[in-house]
Amino acid sequence: MRALAEPVFEGPASQMLRQWSRQYGMTIGAGLIEAAHDGRLYNSYVVAMPDGRLARHRKLHAFIHPSVQCGDQFTVFDTPDGWRVGVLICYDNNIIENARATALLGAQILLAPHQTGGCDSGSPHAMGVIDRAVWANRHRDPAAIQAEMCGDKGRGWLMRWLPSRAHDNGMFLIFSNGIGPDDDEVRTGNAMILDPYGRILSETCRAGEDLVIADLDSALRQRCTGVRWLRARRPELYQPLTQPTGLEQSTRAIRFEHLPEPE
Repeated sequence: MRALAEPVFEGPASQMLRQWSRQYGMTIGAGLIEAAHDGRLYNSYVVAMPDGRLARHRKLHAFIHPSVQCGDQFTVFDTPDGWRVGVLICYDNNIIENARATALLGAQILLAPHQTGGCDSGSPHAMGVIDRAVWANRHRDPAAIQAEMCGDKGRGWLMRWLPSRAHDNGMFLIFSNGIGPDDDEVRTGNAMILDPYGRILSETCRAGEDLVIADLDSALRQRCTGVRWLRARRPELYQPLTQPTGLEQSTRAIRFEHLPEPE
């Protein structure tokens, strides 16, 4: 992992993103393993903007490898074209407080890069492993892999919670995701863009690399439900949200509690 890691901002990946962003006049984001100046490793997402600025989010709930540290702050920044953008990586989005905190910092768009779907979650009603043979035979039997991508292991699971992150917080949400084999599991793709009402503007269920594109109308946020709910908050009531209950566990323990101990 250290051989793959690199510093953010001055590292080659960050500089390449900056070059592409300027060249194409686009705001571009990508994930990488960050080697911090103190030697720590992070699962990070770097966003490059056409004016040369770079922003970084360090995943708040890191759990895949013990050498990867958890970030400790939310990430919200302004793009040159006038949008205020937040970033949450994968499992960060599952914790509703993270999405709300990002919205309270003014985010109008939430970038939500993922590597999910088809996971051995330990719950019979949340995702589930896709047979690798179904993926391998996707060209001969496209209906079988399509059913998995669009079913409860992929899109079906996302539809139980992802639209609420956009709707409840009045944000556009841009969901990207890996597709195909990831170690011993198969990721389901399902890239999509949602509006502040939680409606899908564009999506894909294709079993292969694909892009989703949508025009975002900022006027939708003016009277959307989530923005009105943010204004109706009573922060003086919410002190219990910041108090430990004694039930807290590390994300790593929660994610892998159903798996057997390694031999």
